[in-house]
Amino acid sequence: MSYSPFAPALPSPRPLGTDAPATCEVPPFPPVRVRGGLWRTARLVRHRRRAVAAGLAVTAAALVAAGPRTAADPARGERSRGHPVADPVRRHRADELVTAPVRIADAATVRLLRPGDRVDVIAAEDPATGGDARVIATGARVSGLPEPLDPADADARSGALVVLSVPRSTAARLVGASTTARLAVTLC
Repeated sequence: MSYSPFAPALPSPRPLGTDAPATCEVPPFPPVRVRGGLWRTARLVRHRRRAVAAGLAVTAAALVAAGPRTAADPARGERSRGHPVADPVRRHRADELVTAPVRIADAATVRLLRPGDRVDVIAAEDPATGGDARVIATGARVSGLPEPLDPADADARSGALVVLSVPRSTAARLVGASTTARLAVTLC
């Protein structure tokens, strides 16, 4: 007889599938009763606050784990899941902003300003003509505070010059209002 590595080492005397043990019968037994079920329910009701707090903690952990893996970029219109945003704040790009020199009526107020401050610009019409005050620009950034070239310009009656960084449309409104009204600023 020749030897083969794939041949079984010992031939099986019984046919396949007959080497399993015989089945045995399960003896009859009474039903199983779990004791203390009512006690656990009553305890859960008594400690309801703890159960709710634990449930909220597990839910919060699951939400954090299921959140986005990368930070959302609002500039591209992406939002984080689970954090709705009503309306994203519109950011002005650098090319939309222009610098606008504006003459403010009160020179003492201008001396309080520093570059980088945010101001609101208010136009006050002449009260003799029945004009009211209106806000022309909100949140304008002070770019610079030029020194007067002529000592005569330093007179408090002529006001002082402020350079503001504003959107192009707001700059047009500032120039138009400065021809017909006195301008004032308030710090934001």
